[in-house]
Amino acid sequence: MKIGERGQVTIPKEIREKFGLGPDTDVEFRIVKGAIQLAKTPKKLDLRKWKGRCKDSFVELGFSGRRAVDRFIDEARGR
Repeated sequence: MKIGERGQVTIPKEIREKFGLGPDTDVEFRIVKGAIQLAKTPKKLDLRKWKGRCKDSFVELGFSGRRAVDRFIDEARGR
């Protein structure tokens, strides 16, 4: 396989299918132990949509207020 004039290469169809690389897939290049590695860019989680989902459960467990999650984690860790 050769790199084209504009620095482009074609990823073989079998590899694209096996790893789920479609037309809008974000990828990144890394250098690992002196070799070039191509990897899918990890998806970023939008945690804002989860905000407040466990509030009732924390209240039932006796954890409420602004620092409820921190207090829960401290207790779970035995602090």
